Amino acid sequence: MVLLSRFALLSAIAVLLSVSASSQSLPRAPKTEVITVTPKPGYFSEPSIAVNPTKPQQVVAAFQDNAHIAYSADGGSHWQLATGIEPPNYRVSGDVSVTFDNEGRAYICYIAFDKLGTFNYWGHNSSRNGIYVRRSLDGGATWESQDIAATEQPDKTTVPWEDKPYIIADMGRGPHAGNLYIGWTRWTLSDSQILFVRSRDHGKTWSKPVEIDNVRGLPRDDNGAIEGFAGAVGPDSTLYAAWTDGNHIVFTISHDGGATFSPTRNIIDTAPTMFTLQAVSRANGFAQIAIDPRGGAKGGRLYLTWSDYRNGDVDVFCSTSADQGETWSAAVRVNDDPSHDGADQFFQWMAVDPVDGAAYLVFYDRRGDAKNRQQVVVLARSTDGGRTFQNYAWMDQPFDAQGVFMGDYNGIAVLNGRVYGVWTLKPENKSSRDTLIQIGIADFSAEKLSSAPSRPSRSARTGRK
Repeated sequence: MVLLSRFALLSAIAVLLSVSASSQSLPRAPKTEVITVTPKPGYFSEPSIAVNPTKPQQVVAAFQDNAHIAYSADGGSHWQLATGIEPPNYRVSGDVSVTFDNEGRAYICYIAFDKLGTFNYWGHNSSRNGIYVRRSLDGGATWESQDIAATEQPDKTTVPWEDKPYIIADMGRGPHAGNLYIGWTRWTLSDSQILFVRSRDHGKTWSKPVEIDNVRGLPRDDNGAIEGFAGAVGPDSTLYAAWTDGNHIVFTISHDGGATFSPTRNIIDTAPTMFTLQAVSRANGFAQIAIDPRGGAKGGRLYLTWSDYRNGDVDVFCSTSADQGETWSAAVRVNDDPSHDGADQFFQWMAVDPVDGAAYLVFYDRRGDAKNRQQVVVLARSTDGGRTFQNYAWMDQPFDAQGVFMGDYNGIAVLNGRVYGVWTLKPENKSSRDTLIQIGIADFSAEKLSSAPSRPSRSARTGRK
C-alpha cells in the first residue's frame, strides 16, 4: 500500500508538472524567423526598428554602443551592417531610435557624449553632450557623413544632460505631413524636464528646444523623474505625446505641428515604473503610444502600453482611447499567463499596423521559469481594438541576463501584416557581459482583417483612469 501510494503521488505530480509545462507553452506566430544581426557579442542594447512605408522591403534597425545600423533590402531575409554611424566629435553614442518619413528617407537619432554622469543621477558630473540625427536616402545602406545637431552642449563639462531621445515622423495626410519630432529628458542637478524639437525640412535643421511638461520631475531616474518620451501622429497631423512620472502616464497634444502643446494631464495611474528584477541590472516600464490611422480624418483608436507591478509581479498593460485621448479604457493585461503567478513580463514596445489596425507588442516573458529569472521573447497581437491579446512565442529558448545591462527598451515595427521585432539577448557565457541583437519576423499578411476600425465597446469607454 505504501508503494502504491508513493506511485500514485508521483503520478499525480507528473501530471501536474505536465499540465503546468503545457500551460506555459505558446504557439508560434505564422512564418516566424529569428536572425542574429550582430556578428559577434559586444556591448549591445536598446534597439529600434522601422519599415519604409514607400518601399516595404526596406527595414532598418539601430542599436548601441556606439550607434549601429543593420539594414535589409528584402523584407528581413538578409541583413547587413552599415558603416559611418559613429559620432565624429564624441567618444561614444547611444540611446538610438530610427524612423522613416513619408517619402522614404531613413533617420537615426542618438545622444553623443564623452562620459556618463553619476549613475541614476545623470546630470551630476556629466560631460559635454548632444542629440544628433543622420539621414539615409537609400534605405539604410549608406548614411550622410555629417550628423545634424537637434540640440547640443558641446562645451559643457557639467549639466545639463540630454537623455533618451526618440524620433518620430508625421506620415499622415495633414498639413504637417513630413515633419520630424524628437522628445527627450533633460537632467539638471535639481530636476528633470521633457524637451522637444521639430524639423520641417526633412531633418536638415531643427527648432530651438522647448519644454513641454507642466510639472518637472526629480533629478534621479530611480525616484520621481519624468522620462520616456513617446509620440504618435494621426493622419490629420495631430501629435500625441506621453511619458511617465513614476506613478502616472502623462499626456499632451499638439494640433499645430509641434509649435504648441496642450496642458499636460495624468491619464493613467500606474504602480512605479522603475523596478528591480532578478538578473537584470536595471528595468523600467516606460510608456509607448500608437494610433490606428484609419477611421476618418482624425484617425481611429489610440493605444498606450506600459508595464508595472500592480499585481505583485511585473505585467504588461494596454489602455485605449476612441476619442483622441479625452477618455481612456481600463487597463488590459497583455500577457496572458495567470495573474499573480510570480512571473515578470517587461521591456515592452508597441506598434499598430496602419493597414488593418492590428496592435502588436514585443516583450520579455518569464512565465516558463519557476525561479522567475530566465526569459523568452513574446509577441502579442490584438485584432479587436486592444480588448484581448493573443500571445505567441517569438524566441522560445530561455536565457538568463546574468545581471548585465539589457538597456531600457526593445523595438517593433509592422506594415501590412509583416511584423519585425528587435531585442537584446545575453549569450550563455557567464564570464562575459557581452550581448547580441536579434530580429524576429512574423507574417500575418495571409489573415485578412476588416479594413474598418473596430467600434469602442461600452466597457472600453470608462473615462479617465
